[in-house]
Amino acid sequence: MKNLLLSLLFIVFLISCTATKTGTAKTSSEINSKQSDTIRIANDSLEYEVIIIDNGFNTWLNSQAKPRQFYTESYLENRNQIYVREWNNRVLQPQRFNTNLYEMQINYNSNIHYGYEVNYLIYNYMIYFQITNKQQLSGFVPNP
Repeated sequence: MKNLLLSLLFIVFLISCTATKTGTAKTSSEINSKQSDTIRIANDSLEYEVIIIDNGFNTWLNSQAKPRQFYTESYLENRNQIYVREWNNRVLQPQRFNTNLYEMQINYNSNIHYGYEVNYLIYNYMIYFQITNKQQLSGFVPNP
């Protein structure tokens, strides 16, 4: 249960966007790996921050996920839009879905260019979440 709550904590910080629709992510995004289970990505020019705190995610990312540049950025953006839309639908239906898994909405704006690294990490977290929690956020079972 503690792992589940920690994974949901990342949602709180997933994307806190107050940027304009014309913003683009810079390659100078700050990427820090604070602890083995915490990943932080921030870009002050877009005013967003992504923090992923989940026991096992970093290990899974390094051992199971496809390497960077395996997917195109447009593929990652499209999949993230689908996953986030379904995630947010589940948050709004607490009578149907486990509120311990889907506590709060994710603010992911498809009109903002977050850059490859942000989309790569969000995509892989969504895959990790689905596999470890036996959830299916789209029409097919995810592959790492």
